This record gives sequence, structure tokens and C-alpha cells, in this order.
Amino acid sequence: MLDFLIQSFQIKSMSIYEAIMLICFGASWPFAVVKTYKTKSVKGKSRLFLSLIIIGYIFGMINKIINTVDIVFWLYVINLLLVSTDLFLCLLYRSKEK
Repeated sequence: MLDFLIQSFQIKSMSIYEAIMLICFGASWPFAVVKTYKTKSVKGKSRLFLSLIIIGYIFGMINKIINTVDIVFWLYVINLLLVSTDLFLCLLYRSKEK
């Protein structure tokens, strides 16, 4: 586990383009989560869409673990947590709207 953490902060093999993509995506998710939490409305939200995003992030993390663990792995983790939170709120408020 310690080796995994040490390797994950090595920047020498980091894909800057992948990092920028995850940062851009990651910047939008907190706004979506806060909006869902404040309005308690999930109109227009797709559980399928959020689930597919989560699956994509999981496979991105698997790729990092198999090939090159770097700091980008943690960007996947952050994004996964944010989207999972949005999906959780979507499921919670959708059941209350019915």
C-alpha cells in the first residue's frame, strides 16, 4: 500500500492532457452537486448518464493501476466521489419527488 501511494505521486510519467481533462470535468461536478443539494430537484438528471460516467472513471482508475500509477489516479478518485455523490442525491431526491 505504501508503494502504491509513493508511486501515485510520481509526476515523471503523468499525462498532462489527461490531468487537464480530469481537472476540467472535476471543476464542473461540485456545481452540479451543490445545485442538486440546494434545489432538491433532479429534473433533467439521468441516472444512466451518471452511472456511465462512474463506470468510465472506474476503468480510468484501473488503467492507472495496471499501467502507470501517478497523481492523475487521484484526480479520477476525486471525480468518482463527486459523481457518486451526485448520483446518490439523484436517487435520494427522485424517490422523494414521487
